[in-house]
Amino acid sequence: MKLDILAIGAHPDDVELGCGATIAKEIANGKLVGIIDLTRGELGTRGTAETRKEEARVSAEILRVSLRENLGFADGFFVNDKEHQLKLIEAIRKYQPEVVLCNAIDDRHIDHGKGSKLVSDACFLSGLMKIETEAFGEKQEPWRPKFVYHYIQWKNIEPDLIVDVTGYIDVKIDAVMAYKTQFYDPKAKGPQTPISSKNFTDSIEYRARDLGRLIGAEHGEGFTVERCIAVDSIFDVK
Repeated sequence: MKLDILAIGAHPDDVELGCGATIAKEIANGKLVGIIDLTRGELGTRGTAETRKEEARVSAEILRVSLRENLGFADGFFVNDKEHQLKLIEAIRKYQPEVVLCNAIDDRHIDHGKGSKLVSDACFLSGLMKIETEAFGEKQEPWRPKFVYHYIQWKNIEPDLIVDVTGYIDVKIDAVMAYKTQFYDPKAKGPQTPISSKNFTDSIEYRARDLGRLIGAEHGEGFTVERCIAVDSIFDVK
């Protein structure tokens, strides 16, 4: 299946938190979107790899993505090396996305920065014809996504572009809250984490409102890029 957008996250829930509303909007506009989680989130303080798997499935249904896969890399310990790059290259070539959305370049969790660089490198290498990969016993053709955008996570990084996601924030919040073991629940027992607080859950909307304010919209999601953004006309910029 060829995808318009492939959203990649180091952990299940990264994509929902970073670009869930953008995904929901593009799907509503008829785009085909898939999600790849690099790890199972097995080192998370709350929940287990098994609960995260089920939560990711439910969240994917809420977002109405075309597919969701997990590459099973080691949470906390995956690295940006040839072995991991080739596995990701195989996925990129399999789905041939025009756009890739991935982790923040710099963030609180070490996997986010590592995942960001791994995805960027794999997207570039995927376009090199002398790197050979196979899928289902057949040689894959080179494929390089046209755009790689990094969503914003824990740190308030200044965005290079903001997507107007007015009307889709509720879908994003529902998709995030499908991860019941991870986020705020006043009845939940056990250890608290930086993302299990009510303040963090509330930040999903107030950050979107603040980013929306910057572009004259109700809600927005921000992204950074690693290269210049080109437009055909100065009037293309809103």
